[in-house]
Amino acid sequence: MDRASPDPAAIGIRPLLPSDSLEELTDLLHRAYAELGAMGFNYTAVDQDAAATARRIEGNHCLVAVEGGRLVGTVTLSPRWPKPLPPWREGLRTAFLNQLAVDPGRRGIGLGARLMEAAEGRARELGFPSVSLDTAEGAVHLVRLYEGRGYRAVGFHSWPGKTYRSVVLEKRF
Repeated sequence: MDRASPDPAAIGIRPLLPSDSLEELTDLLHRAYAELGAMGFNYTAVDQDAAATARRIEGNHCLVAVEGGRLVGTVTLSPRWPKPLPPWREGLRTAFLNQLAVDPGRRGIGLGARLMEAAEGRARELGFPSVSLDTAEGAVHLVRLYEGRGYRAVGFHSWPGKTYRSVVLEKRF
């Protein structure tokens, strides 16, 4: 596989299969989030173990991008908001995108956008009127990226154990 010039058409997106390796998925998350970790953001994906990966995808819709049998991207769609719910969030009906990750060697070819489109499409199929996500308030490049995809900031939340405040963004369909 030529890592210098990836062919986006050679990368398929599908649901995570029971035969897929959670260790490989966890390693992908570590690679993808390493830069954010180096910026001081202690996202869960920076150093979670495979057991945490399993807990985060359990009961959710985990999609993976696969190239030549290797996992090169992922996103998880949760039909329920993680607990604890922020007070302003009670009663809203939205799906939640989390742990969006693209292998650093596969960035810049639209793979993240394809993963988000697939997850957003699944949310629409499930009847959700919107999809939400959060990211570190200081990760301005990510906030701008999501805003460019039609997301708008709807609030802030401080997750237990995180060293940053999250901006919560929502996209209505």
